[in-house]
Amino acid sequence: MVSIDEVYSSTMALELRHLRYLLAVADHGNFTRAAEELHISQPTLSQQIKQLERTLGTQLLDRTGRTVRLTDAGQAYAHHARRALRDLAAAERAVHDVQDLSRGQLRLGITPTFTAYLVGPLAAGLHERHPGITLTVRETSQDGIETGLLTDEFDLGIAFRGPHPPGVTATDLFTETLTLVTGVGRLPAGPLPVRDLAEHRLALLSGDFATRGHIDDYFARHRVSPRIAVEANSIQALTEVVQRTPLATVLPDAVTHDHPRLARIPLDPPLPTRTVTLLHRADAYRSAATRAFTALVHDLVRARGYPPAT
Repeated sequence: MVSIDEVYSSTMALELRHLRYLLAVADHGNFTRAAEELHISQPTLSQQIKQLERTLGTQLLDRTGRTVRLTDAGQAYAHHARRALRDLAAAERAVHDVQDLSRGQLRLGITPTFTAYLVGPLAAGLHERHPGITLTVRETSQDGIETGLLTDEFDLGIAFRGPHPPGVTATDLFTETLTLVTGVGRLPAGPLPVRDLAEHRLALLSGDFATRGHIDDYFARHRVSPRIAVEANSIQALTEVVQRTPLATVLPDAVTHDHPRLARIPLDPPLPTRTVTLLHRADAYRSAATRAFTALVHDLVRARGYPPAT
């Protein structure tokens, strides 16, 4: 005889599988690609979705067009399904959380400029303090970080002060200052009047960086038309260029801290500043690894003498 607990456990497992199947079809808009991702046959996937629809007594997918779409009922159900799976994953991490930090995982989202001067020291510090913790770093836009926090893809994010969407909490870390950067000895120590920039050829970040927008706004505000010789979508590429050529660039001044062959040249008036923040989801479970990394970030900011947030 099957017990009530066994029936309940079997039903829960079936429902969780159904949730994943439905969301895969909704994400791909296609049964074939969803089945490939799930490693099951297309007929099996279709049968399981139909079984879910019979159980709920409503149609969840519109199959009449070239692309499979969620019905209104399907959209409502998928919204709660995503949240249920996200909460379940968080619960599993909480169960496996190791308070002594002998092992663990930290998923970090960062905006691109921080790869040049912040990720390396943070990874080194985490490995030194807690070598059992695995750090996963993903570079993305600020919107991508905030979305990833809300969908439980990230535990923490490092980006800039908001506005942030509801559910994302920000803690100020430090003030990031943009400055002119050149090879050592190429220009006087400054400050350099912004109008004099018209005499210098520049290597700048490409337009897909938010930082480039701040730079362009600064030039426009002071009616300067820069002579752009190089555009790159890599900060490392820019630092290599300016070390080897007479070109100058505009980057966060902290980039020069670990580059003895680079010099900071302040501009007059100064370039705009931005407040760097540590982001997390307001209602997220904060694992031991998350708490340890948060402490590490604040310690590193103090140790490196980054300007305090204003």
